[in-house]
Amino acid sequence: MHLPDNLRYASTHEWVRVDGDRATVGISDHAQHELGDVVYLDLPAVGKSYRAGAVFGSIESVKAVSDLYAPVSGEVVELNQALLDAPEQVNSSPYEAGWMVVIRMSDPSEVDALMDAHAYEATAGAH
Repeated sequence: MHLPDNLRYASTHEWVRVDGDRATVGISDHAQHELGDVVYLDLPAVGKSYRAGAVFGSIESVKAVSDLYAPVSGEVVELNQALLDAPEQVNSSPYEAGWMVVIRMSDPSEVDALMDAHAYEATAGAH
C-alpha cells in the first residue's frame, strides 16, 4: 500500500495535494485497489463549485460505481482530461497521472480536518 506523506486524505478515500490555494484531488491507492479496474469517470466541468463533502463526480469500475466527494470546498479550476480517454491511469498511477481535478479552495483551513497518511492508513485498513 503506497501512501505519500505529503498528501492529506479524506475518510471517503480522496487525497489532496495542496499548492497555495489549489488542491489537486484524486483517490487513494487503497480505494483504486478496492474498486478494481476503473473503466469510466464522470468528472465536473471547470467552473463548478462544491462544498466539502459534496459529490463532485463518480467513478465506475468493473465491480461498482462509486461517488467521488470533494475533500475541500471551492471551485474546479482544472480537470484531468487525459482520464476521460484513459481512466485506467487511476489504477496504474493514483497519485500522479491519476489525479482528477484541481479545486481553488474557498477555505484552505479545511485541509487541517483531513487525515495525514498515518491516520488514513489506520482508518482505511490499508495494510
